Amino acid sequence: MSLYEDLTFRGLVNQVTDEEGLKKAIENDSITLYCGFDPTGDSLHIGHLLTILTMRRFQLNGHRPLALVGGATGLIGDPSGKNVERSLNEQNVVEEWSEKIKGQLSRFLDFDGENGAKMVNNYDWIGSMSVVDFLRDTGKHFGINYMLAKDSVESRISSGISYTEFSYMILQSLDFYHLFQREGCRLQIGGSDQWGNITAGLELIRKHRENPEETDVEQEAFGMTIPLVTKSDGTKFGKTAGGAVWLDPEKTSPYEFYQFLLNTDDRDVITFLKYFTFLTKEEIAELEGEVEERPHERKAQRKLAEEVTSFIHGDEKLAQAQKITDVLFGGGDLKQLSAEEVLQGFKDVPSYHCEAEEIGLVDLLVQAGISSSKRQAREDIQNGAIYINGERCQDTGKVVEQAERLDDRFIVLRRGKKKYYLITF
Repeated sequence: MSLYEDLTFRGLVNQVTDEEGLKKAIENDSITLYCGFDPTGDSLHIGHLLTILTMRRFQLNGHRPLALVGGATGLIGDPSGKNVERSLNEQNVVEEWSEKIKGQLSRFLDFDGENGAKMVNNYDWIGSMSVVDFLRDTGKHFGINYMLAKDSVESRISSGISYTEFSYMILQSLDFYHLFQREGCRLQIGGSDQWGNITAGLELIRKHRENPEETDVEQEAFGMTIPLVTKSDGTKFGKTAGGAVWLDPEKTSPYEFYQFLLNTDDRDVITFLKYFTFLTKEEIAELEGEVEERPHERKAQRKLAEEVTSFIHGDEKLAQAQKITDVLFGGGDLKQLSAEEVLQGFKDVPSYHCEAEEIGLVDLLVQAGISSSKRQAREDIQNGAIYINGERCQDTGKVVEQAERLDDRFIVLRRGKKKYYLITF
């Protein structure tokens, strides 16, 4: 398949300003494209992954991606998809977040070779611009009625929108024009909520092209949006009870990341395989058959989790996530886990720090809040409800010794089938 056919097969084409023109451009030439990422936090999350992977697909087909970090627009706030005003962050905070996001993006694109990616920050051309220059050179090209008609603005009229966020569209348009002029960038991609901002950028380019003194780039520019990812139950993709699923392993461990994908609903897994993996049409069709005929084996979910976790965190962290999964859910030996793996696997379970070198199991159960009293602790042990590092213990006189610790630091207690507790020493 051609690149555009592949994007269509995967459901990645939501809106295009000139479909035939874009097809012709990417099939007959190597083009430069960009996508922007505003630093509204210190990490990208899994919701950003679709645009990152789409940039990667373009690059693998010979095109040159620009990853734009919004050091300037991140100080303003995008009203798109928001029903209230964003809180403004201090410049030093945005600068710190910008650097972290640049570091993440640099892992997912190839920066070498003829079509090597390039990282850009719009603070470099917006930060030093005077208000007068901004209003005279860029603001004059935008009519108020044109801006009010954009969904990102129109949806906020009743609830209120500041001039700061109202002007965001103009700043993003300036990004597209700047990259068009300086980098020969002909395509901007983004989520479907960015359609208004993208088309505004194309309008600014068109107006500058009407004056040959303002631009010497003769080629056409295009805009394309990608669907916002939602699950079949109507909820937003990438949200869990614990919050967002982050690409930063310090915020969402590789094991948590792997588990999130492994638990994908049967109704969503084929769509997500198309979205988030580089598997071929034939490979995805085979996995679709597995979902229909043997859904209990969850082969498609495992493949999704393997492919995406490997892409984001690498093969070593994938193997680690699989090992933890096997130990916790496949009957593996807890003693096989390293300290890092224990901390990943039991990150969200109740924990208790014990100062004693050795301690009676009954006392430990009470001190850690696992059993309500010594009497209850003895009953739990006698009834076979207590497990030490995966092994049942029914000895009420048991002393938990130093030699039993995992990696000399941890004891994992379990009460019943699912209630885990992490004891640290």
